[in-house]
Amino acid sequence: MPQLPPARPWSGASEALIVPPGDPWITPAEASGFQTSPRFAEVRAFIDRLTAASPLLTVHRFGRTSEGRDLLYVRASKGGPDKPVVLVQAGIHAGEIDGKDAGLMLLRDIAVRGRASLLDKVDLIFIPVLNIDGHERMSAFSRPHQRGPAEKGLRANARNINLNRDYAKLDAPETRAVVALLRELDPALYIDLHDSDGFDHQYDVTFTYAGWGRYARHRATADWLQQRFTPAVEGALTQAGHIPGVYPSAIDPRDPAKGIRFSPEGPRYSTGYGDFIGVPTVLVENHMLKSFRQRVLGTYVLIEAAMTLVAREAPAIAAAKAKDRAMRPATLMTRWAPMAEPIGSIDFKGMAYDRYVSPASGRAEQRWLGQPRHLPMPIIGQAATETVRLPAAWWIPAEQTEVIERLRWHGVAMERIDMPRTLVLDEIRLSDVKPSPPGDGRYPISATFHHQARERIVTAGSVRVAADQPMGLLAAALLEPESQDSFLSWGFFPEMLSPPVRSEPFVFAPIADRMLAQDPALKAAFDAKIASDPGFAADGDARLNWLFDRSPYRDPFVLVYPILREAS
Repeated sequence: MPQLPPARPWSGASEALIVPPGDPWITPAEASGFQTSPRFAEVRAFIDRLTAASPLLTVHRFGRTSEGRDLLYVRASKGGPDKPVVLVQAGIHAGEIDGKDAGLMLLRDIAVRGRASLLDKVDLIFIPVLNIDGHERMSAFSRPHQRGPAEKGLRANARNINLNRDYAKLDAPETRAVVALLRELDPALYIDLHDSDGFDHQYDVTFTYAGWGRYARHRATADWLQQRFTPAVEGALTQAGHIPGVYPSAIDPRDPAKGIRFSPEGPRYSTGYGDFIGVPTVLVENHMLKSFRQRVLGTYVLIEAAMTLVAREAPAIAAAKAKDRAMRPATLMTRWAPMAEPIGSIDFKGMAYDRYVSPASGRAEQRWLGQPRHLPMPIIGQAATETVRLPAAWWIPAEQTEVIERLRWHGVAMERIDMPRTLVLDEIRLSDVKPSPPGDGRYPISATFHHQARERIVTAGSVRVAADQPMGLLAAALLEPESQDSFLSWGFFPEMLSPPVRSEPFVFAPIADRMLAQDPALKAAFDAKIASDPGFAADGDARLNWLFDRSPYRDPFVLVYPILREAS
């Protein structure tokens, strides 16, 4: 595309992976000279040919998309018990599709080109496209900032839900299906393949982990990724002629010298979710401005290197997963902010740019020049600004069926009670409720939370979710209201935001007068509110409503979080 920066010439040893024109097993992308990427019908037809030709490959259905298409994965296996599984997923963002074509080449080479030894000690599970509905909406106008293929799918699914923001809330059938697959397979390694957005630089294959490893919620698997996966895969990519590196999440893409961001993650993302459930998970972000051909070949090398590493490191991975799942953290970091000083720096392989004044934007815009430029880039870390102490358990009323169902989908253990119980529990009230911009099919909210121990009757049919379980940390992220990925934050309880029903003024005004006369603390707060808010002071209804909401007559549901916490 003429508006893209100049493409630098590239050649590498991985080009030997491409079969010549006319080869009977040439993939659709290879046949096009990596100008196009096939639609899903072609993908399925190629996979069916491979599975017919080789007993090493089998095709499995694991769900349906929003529009009713079958979700498929290919299992490449020599059989045998207890082999570690590498789960590779392409096309969760369907315009970022390199992984699909790399996977087809690798499956071809395993099935009919002598690479079957990759399966001696490991099984490969390959999802060619997770977001098939978005994939089939290919357009030449999708992702104009990405160099190839000629047509690309859409980022979101048919309901316009970004699947890589849906792992916590599970609104989309595609995400529910892949979470169920993670539970079924419990892979040794989970790889999620993407292309980047952002700015120009020299790296063609970048990757990262939850919290960039530094801020991972589970340390043992994070350490394995940093200490074993990173050097092995970077070495393989470098030897094949690629330039690997850490995924540069820029503080300001318009000024890369400001640095890159290392930050904690919640379970909304594939990487964050993998971290919360104790599965080593890698986010691959190929650079959007490198050629489609170069990106596909780099992805092939990365998957192959990952399989080789897992075959060698399976016992260490299993030990790391077991150690993480035995953890019972007492706290959950829920909010964070950038640190004032960098936590480190890297010698970044960037690209030069200048600026010009755009008549369209009316400001100076970047113009990337295609010339390598090294610069020291600071790494900006994060400091916790809010941490919550976890309870012994959460109590969920039976009527919250949507939340209970989703916890089951996540594999969170729970216990249902048959008889009511009277318990002293932590009740949480909301104030200062603010809607966030809508996104991913939800209307998120933020609020201030007020905790109070109260005696409550827990009704029959309610469920108790203990924190002391392997999925306890994930349960905390979903049920602690302060968590940025809690069901509450995602807007799952709109009924608690309904306007309260109050009494008539002629009935309640005398009651309110007695309340003020009998409760000095209430009167002090009321007088302070009047003194600080002239509008409130002049509004009789507002004054009575304020007092009603602090009376025993208040609505028991409005702004009260329905999930109760049991003290640890």
